[in-house]
Amino acid sequence: MTTTPAATPEATSARTVFLLAHTGRPAAIRSAELVVQGLLRSGLGVRVLEAEAADLPLPPSVETVREANPGVLDGCELLIVLGGDGTLLRGAEFSRASGVPMLGVNLGRVGFLAEAERDDLDKVVDRVVTRAYEVEERMTVDVVVHNNGDVVHRDWALNEAAVQKVSPERMLEVVLEIDGRPVTGFGCDGIVCATPTGSTAYAFSAGGPVIWPEVEALLMVPIGAHALFAKPLVTSPTSVLAVEVQPHTPQGVLWCDGRRTIELPPGARVEVRRGAVPVRLARLHHASFTDRLVAKFALPVSGWRGAPS
Repeated sequence: MTTTPAATPEATSARTVFLLAHTGRPAAIRSAELVVQGLLRSGLGVRVLEAEAADLPLPPSVETVREANPGVLDGCELLIVLGGDGTLLRGAEFSRASGVPMLGVNLGRVGFLAEAERDDLDKVVDRVVTRAYEVEERMTVDVVVHNNGDVVHRDWALNEAAVQKVSPERMLEVVLEIDGRPVTGFGCDGIVCATPTGSTAYAFSAGGPVIWPEVEALLMVPIGAHALFAKPLVTSPTSVLAVEVQPHTPQGVLWCDGRRTIELPPGARVEVRRGAVPVRLARLHHASFTDRLVAKFALPVSGWRGAPS
């Protein structure tokens, strides 16, 4: 994970911010309206998706583009995302493809990818206008699916690539591999291969450890495994994790960030390695990840006295 300051200030008239919102939520619509008004008052340009513009009360000066356009974020200095975890992960797809940093405003529940809450909208606008933010790179994973010796699918994930069973009544039989060597095999509900960013997402729910974002590592967490040795594994960031679906087992399914999916026939092999392209996140605060963890999970810290002076 690397952090860099925002670009040197320039005339605001030449600056454009892209806004992505979960327009199915009234709170997101109102929040989008407030952010757009604040940015326009400060002389910044605003761009939104054509499909979302119809649901948002936007002035004519707001630019609209089609989502299918590969250059949808061309010329934008920042992507502001308003919504819950699903919307933030959708924003991560735009951010990774374009290299434009993403600033998330949480309108959902936990929102670990978000940098601000809905009550901070004025502060968000002010920080964007004055470029008072830093840009942090988060590690991703690249995913390759093999079947019968052929590469049949390529994907990526910011949080995790999860191999899961399809039939609720039957386990998925798998063998796990690290760096070309087998580790163990068992029947299970699935396997989560996660980044440090994803350690507080699906991997956390499956019983995996929390990994601080600045730690470069890969994480493999079994889900509902029927085995004595089925512990989470933390490996080097240069390791290659592999999950082989056994030939005699029912088919499985691969989910990347819970958004993109492909069926895995018996005998399929999923390889997960450090991604070549990171996701860039805009950060407004210098608060430690420890403080963020305590706040997001409302952890009990009363009675803490700190280190002795």
